[in-house]
Amino acid sequence: MSDTKRLLIVAHAPSPNTQRMLEAVQQGAAHDDIEHVIARHVPPLEATPDDVLGADGILLGTTENLGYMSGALKDFFDRIYYPCLEATQGRPYALYVRAGNDGTGTCRAVETIVTGLRWKAVQDPLVCRGNFQEAFLDQCRELGLYMAAGLDGDIF
Repeated sequence: MSDTKRLLIVAHAPSPNTQRMLEAVQQGAAHDDIEHVIARHVPPLEATPDDVLGADGILLGTTENLGYMSGALKDFFDRIYYPCLEATQGRPYALYVRAGNDGTGTCRAVETIVTGLRWKAVQDPLVCRGNFQEAFLDQCRELGLYMAAGLDGDIF
């Protein structure tokens, strides 16, 4: 079982709709075609440096709060940054944002931090803008599947 990869999902889901988005990401990551990836969600306020160090890939999820990432995700980064800085360089990651506005500041803030960590974005951020739409769930499911499939197939 040593070829099993670990996908860490660090997502802030404070509302019923953001919880549904998180569940869709998890469903995608657990798709039947994924054979060698274990996906695990850890809320940002509970995630530790050891969670990050033990992950082969990281999927970040946040709400847009006043044009910035959630305080919970910022707290996560504050706690893991230096303990993970050297050991996680090149780590593949993806980001999804539930944005009431445009998500630009949120994406920029997260990208600034992960650039410092030297993580590798495996796709452009998924920004779910405006009023909640059921299509967001399909997009989140696809993102979870994409991340898990990339790890499963040793693509990243």
